[in-house]
Amino acid sequence: QVQLVESGGGLAQPGGSLRLSCAASGFTFSVFAMSWARQAPGKGVEWVSGVYADTINKYYSDSVKGRFTISRDNAKNMVYLQMDNLKPEDTGLYYCAKNPQYSDLTLYDSWGQGTQVTVSS
Repeated sequence: QVQLVESGGGLAQPGGSLRLSCAASGFTFSVFAMSWARQAPGKGVEWVSGVYADTINKYYSDSVKGRFTISRDNAKNMVYLQMDNLKPEDTGLYYCAKNPQYSDLTLYDSWGQGTQVTVSS
């Protein structure tokens, strides 16, 4: 079955950086768009970023645009989220998510357990 395992979360200071990784398995990774989403305590899931299977077309929510960079390595079945200039409001549980074929990037049918990102001074 689909398995997505996130890593790389932790504590960062405002203005700092973290790089999240997602190891994917159980599906033909290279033909699916992939996304990152996050959830702050008591809040709903917020789509953060997505990348098409071609590795080229990338999209970001307004809240992270210019600060985060999504990338993927189809040969390694990996998705990454480079997070720079972190802000306290970036705090949350970050999920790697698989987008169904032909679907909107903000929709997902699978996701991992998440990795916690805490931005605090």
